[in-house]
Amino acid sequence: MAELNFGGVVEKVITREEFPLEKAREVLKNETIAVIGYGVQGPGQALNLRDNGFNVIVGQRKGGKTWEKAIADGWVPGETLFDIEEAAERGTIIQYLLSDAAQIEVWPKLKKHLKPGNALYFSHGFGITYKERTGIVPPNDVDVILIAPKGSGTSLRRMFLEGRGLNSSYAIFQDATGKAFDRTIALGIGVGSGYLFETDFKREVYSDLTGERGTLMGAIQGLLLAQYEVLRENGHTPSEAFNETVEELTQSLMPLFAEKGMDWMYANCSTTAQRGALDWMTPFHDATKPVFEKLYKEVACGNEAQRSIDTNSQPDYREKLEKELKALRESEMWRAGETVRKLRPENN
Repeated sequence: MAELNFGGVVEKVITREEFPLEKAREVLKNETIAVIGYGVQGPGQALNLRDNGFNVIVGQRKGGKTWEKAIADGWVPGETLFDIEEAAERGTIIQYLLSDAAQIEVWPKLKKHLKPGNALYFSHGFGITYKERTGIVPPNDVDVILIAPKGSGTSLRRMFLEGRGLNSSYAIFQDATGKAFDRTIALGIGVGSGYLFETDFKREVYSDLTGERGTLMGAIQGLLLAQYEVLRENGHTPSEAFNETVEELTQSLMPLFAEKGMDWMYANCSTTAQRGALDWMTPFHDATKPVFEKLYKEVACGNEAQRSIDTNSQPDYREKLEKELKALRESEMWRAGETVRKLRPENN
């Protein structure tokens, strides 16, 4: 393992140089990887594994958009594409990539197909960490492992096709075979990870739920909207407000501080921008940290998980969700965004 030193905190990571693709193929040469679910993470992981030379099949409910998407991606019904239960029966490694709500619903059917020595694989610690709430309790004679790419399935696939890797965490909840570590790392390399860093199921889900609700999605939308509204309320046009709030951030600054760091960004902007960023950084930190502390506590005590379970299990959840997403999509800020994106040079 390689070691990363973060100011005295040493973290062990596994790189593709240490555990090359050839080794991963050797570890999994006798395995059948059944990817259950073809929604968010399923396509990226399944396609990357297939392109990397692993024996992969897909399990998905017949009919519907995701079944047809799988066929469009080259999975063949009766050969590499099956109903969920049949795929689970055929697989030796079961990649359980349904949504958290669907995992709860399907678990009683899936569990009966787990055989001694199988591996049950997750990309999210939710079902296991909150097992008292989800009912997902694996048998003692299977490996229970996790690879969690730090990004969407779409990003995982896109970066794979570009020859890059998306960093992933890994965890072993249960090693029934003595092979769980090698299986886990081989799968992490197979799905297209850049490097792999160790976690456990609880830490993965706590950080993931906090991140999704925080800077990855919830907080960033809240911050962007607040700034956009203030600019609009003070007479700025939708185009000006969107460009100053979103377009410059995503198209100019994010790629730079992703490559070089925020410290570099602060050191390489105008003195006016630099002074303002340094002065206002602390007020924003002080205003938002209590919100993050409250959020983390809600995640850690299980309240966020229960809200998700209760909401997602409602029969009219999809209908209500579409109304919420429609309101977001049709808000002035994101309608302005749609127009501005069309004016980017690559779209003209």
